[in-house]
Amino acid sequence: MDEPPIRREEYVRKLLDAYRHTPGTTGTVRRPDRRLAVQLHQRGVPLYVVENALLLAAARRLLRPATAPSLATVRSLAYFLPVLEEVLDLNVSPDYFQHVRRRIQRLHPDSSLPPSNQ
Repeated sequence: MDEPPIRREEYVRKLLDAYRHTPGTTGTVRRPDRRLAVQLHQRGVPLYVVENALLLAAARRLLRPATAPSLATVRSLAYFLPVLEEVLDLNVSPDYFQHVRRRIQRLHPDSSLPPSNQ
C-alpha cells in the first residue's frame, strides 16, 4: 500500500502526534524523538507503517497477563524501532492491524491509540 508523498513537516507532526497518543508512553516528545521522525521520513518509511508499529507495540504491552510484572513507561520513540523493523518485514493484510486496534479498544476502551490512516 503506497501513500502519496507527504511533506517532512506534516510527516513529523503526524508521527509525533501518534507517538504521544500511544498507550504506555509519557506523552512527551523530546528532541531525539523529533530527529528520529525526520530520519524515518528521509528513509521513506510510510507513516502508516510507523503507526502500525506503534499499535502493535501498544497491543503487546496492554494485552499481557494481569499477573505479569508492570512495564516501565516508554520515554523514547526509539523504543519502537525493533517493532517498526518487524512491521516493515511483515506480509499481513492491513485488516490485521484493524483487528488489533479493535481488540485494544474493546479490552481497554479508555486507551488513546495512534490514528488509523490506512
